[in-house]
Amino acid sequence: MDLVIGPLDLPAHVDEALAVQAVAFGLGADEVAVRRQIVLRHMTYPGARALGATSGGRLVGFVYGMPNDRTHWWSTVVEPYLRAQGHDAWLDDSFVITELHVHPRYQNRGIGRSLITTITDGAAEPRSILSAIDTDSPARGLYHSLGYEDLARRVLFPSAPKPYAVMGAPLPLRRR
Repeated sequence: MDLVIGPLDLPAHVDEALAVQAVAFGLGADEVAVRRQIVLRHMTYPGARALGATSGGRLVGFVYGMPNDRTHWWSTVVEPYLRAQGHDAWLDDSFVITELHVHPRYQNRGIGRSLITTITDGAAEPRSILSAIDTDSPARGLYHSLGYEDLARRVLFPSAPKPYAVMGAPLPLRRR
């Protein structure tokens, strides 16, 4: 497989990235349209950056993130859950993984691991946080293998049908 992982101009490739996310995450056209605006807004935030995984010139996976900011929507939703567990300090000096998706045909090949470790290797922050659907899944297995631990579980986001877990790990991530 001729896989290349490198910087991604996400605003220029937002539709390709969201097509990967739609297949990987089971999103419909309406949800993709909402997420498109969110991604474009996120990429204007200070320190936001993205990486893509391409095979044969086609985008097959991507990750993006940014230094966390307590005033951002995600932080305001998860903060009470983290505070209840004594972990709200994780919202400071953390690089948040906002999205990480790999097309299902390319999963289980180390692409997600490469994307998340590469983007966090470039972070100035001493730790990373993210949220993932709160179920036993390959994604959560990956995050645990990299050193992420559950900071809060059963986190409810408005309009999300399933609860999430907020996870955090010191940087650099464990390599296996």
